[in-house]
Amino acid sequence: MNKINAYWQKLRKQPLFLPILCLCLVLLFNVIKTPAFFNISIQNGVFYGYIIDIINRSSELVIMAVGMTLVAASSGGADISVGAVSAVAGGMCIFALGSDSVYHIPYLAGFLLAMLTGIACGAWNGFLVAKMKIQPMVATLILFTAGRGIAQLLTEGQILYVRVESYKRLGAFLPGVPLPTPVFVAAIVVILTTLMLRYTALGLYIEAVGINRRAGRLVGLNSSLIIFLTYTFCGLCSGIAGMIITSRVYSIDANNAGLNMELDAILAVALGGNSLGGGKFSLAGSVIGAITIQALTTSLYAMKVTADQLPIYKAIVVVIIVSLQSPELKKMLTGLRNRLALRERVA
Repeated sequence: MNKINAYWQKLRKQPLFLPILCLCLVLLFNVIKTPAFFNISIQNGVFYGYIIDIINRSSELVIMAVGMTLVAASSGGADISVGAVSAVAGGMCIFALGSDSVYHIPYLAGFLLAMLTGIACGAWNGFLVAKMKIQPMVATLILFTAGRGIAQLLTEGQILYVRVESYKRLGAFLPGVPLPTPVFVAAIVVILTTLMLRYTALGLYIEAVGINRRAGRLVGLNSSLIIFLTYTFCGLCSGIAGMIITSRVYSIDANNAGLNMELDAILAVALGGNSLGGGKFSLAGSVIGAITIQALTTSLYAMKVTADQLPIYKAIVVVIIVSLQSPELKKMLTGLRNRLALRERVA
């Protein structure tokens, strides 16, 4: 029994314990309410099922959460413009490719143009935060409000459709591949970012600057440059997500592309056990948080919850999940256990 308790205490101290537990609880609830939730079928050579839909639909959020994690870790703030930036990047690509039956420029050139657009938007946010010392939420509020206006200018206020079949592949399936393409894109982004942070000193620098920017400067770190780079990278991630979003519907709707995804990206970082005040971070936790949010959304839709009712149920569950990870709740429960144990000894 002592060994079990010791193992349990050791397990509880693992950084990813609570994020994984929350995801498991959401999935367990799905199994109870929807017995066929884990069923996977093959139709026309591709996989279908609730689980496939979760990992597919969470791909854009996972990519955004990766960029948001680094931003939060370095600057102690959040980039609330990622949804609008994804719309601008997607709009720029479709504007350049054209809405005819053939591309006006090569697809790769349009994709790179979208990435450069995302990078430029991220660099603008980074300049305001790192160089101008503007509070992150205020700095990114500029593109949050103006970004969709820029996308509207590119599309002339219209929904532009891409009539070339190959444009759909990034958001759907590649020929002969049973898994959705966005899953592979998200996996590549996560793996490359993890390798970059693990095999270079950048991850340590980001944590050091996030914990204490002034101390980072005193030991020779260019704190402003590091913060600038994280916001630029976040813009790149938003550009990639924007390409997937537009590819899914082979069109750009500047008003709805990436709408409210910045809120889910911030929430994914928080659910992953990361501090929004800067410092240490976990990409794996943010990825789990993003999948948890999408699993919750898919679950509610599977239970016939309508789109207008979804935010209510989602907010309730999120409050519960965040409360489970709250240090204050842990202190309260520990104090309650201690008082109960003391009463038992006295009795």
